[in-house]
Amino acid sequence: MSNDPRQLASAGLSALSAGDPARAAALLRQAAQDLPTADMPWMALGNAELALGNRDAAEEAIGQQLVLAARDVGALLLKGLLREQAGDSRAATAFYQTALAQAAVNGGVPPPLASLHAHAQAFIPHSSQLFEEHLLAEIGTNLSPAVAEAIDLLTGRRELFLQQPSVFYYPGLPQKRFYDPADFAWIEPMLALVPAMQAELAAVLGGGGGGFAPYVHRQDNRPAPNNPLLDSEAWTAFHFWRNGAEVEENAALCPATMEALSHAPMPRIAGRSPNAHWSRLKPGAHIQPHVGMLNTRLICHIPILTAPACTLRVGSETRQWIDGVPLLFDDSIEHEARNAGEQERVVLLFEIWRPEIDAADREAIGHIFEAIGTYD
Repeated sequence: MSNDPRQLASAGLSALSAGDPARAAALLRQAAQDLPTADMPWMALGNAELALGNRDAAEEAIGQQLVLAARDVGALLLKGLLREQAGDSRAATAFYQTALAQAAVNGGVPPPLASLHAHAQAFIPHSSQLFEEHLLAEIGTNLSPAVAEAIDLLTGRRELFLQQPSVFYYPGLPQKRFYDPADFAWIEPMLALVPAMQAELAAVLGGGGGGFAPYVHRQDNRPAPNNPLLDSEAWTAFHFWRNGAEVEENAALCPATMEALSHAPMPRIAGRSPNAHWSRLKPGAHIQPHVGMLNTRLICHIPILTAPACTLRVGSETRQWIDGVPLLFDDSIEHEARNAGEQERVVLLFEIWRPEIDAADREAIGHIFEAIGTYD
């Protein structure tokens, strides 16, 4: 056999293909002594060493390949497997995650890597579960809701959702999904009017539901929204205030609802707000994940007609509408609603200022939107 390192490497590759890892490893080791690092088939040597049970030597060879090509999916997967076999779950997870991410960018993996790729996909959630169990065993389970959520984020059980308004972002506000109704004294007099509001809704629906119109609709001189509920009766609104103007016909039919809304500190911005309506979601309807235009408001829901299996998800938290329990949430955080039941749901929906914003900035924000409204 020639001592030419390239011939040795070629012979080593042939031996590995022929199922002789011992001969392949011997030839490739010899080639590695003289062959330039960049020309050496390190993956072949790593596979040969691994087949012989020489994990340290295999890991050294794979490490050389990763020096040359840090995002080589095969090398990353094999490195993850070697770290897994060594009992280093954290390192194994890191290499597997990187391999899976790169494979997604590449559009998949070659057939010889398919089984190891599938193994990596299964290993990561299992490892995350073991990691969570370790953490909870060390720190216990008597945790505040905030710390418990932080652990869920750390272990990947929850996804992180932050404010991402589509138009206007006011900095420095807390990233808070839902607010406690008990912090808003004006809610109690509104709740006292719920029976009267329910009677008004029943009268409107009993009369055929006139006044309800699709919430997602076309506007003159604007592109149609890219929304599956466009012009759909599955999600409709009965407006009391719309872009700062009272909808007199609907208001006249529902004096108790208008009285309830008079208690709420709704923004007053010419051409913009107040906005308030009954939001009606029919069985089977799904309002897909979306974000609101700005993070300076909270959206408030007063349940008027509740329905089982009807849910609102804001970020990583999902709630149901319950009689007598208002929901106040930041709609600049991704949210969606779904009626998976057989009954329709109606809430009184309106907006209020975020309580953290002082009067001077509320006035300034109002002027900003008034100025936007006057621009042609």
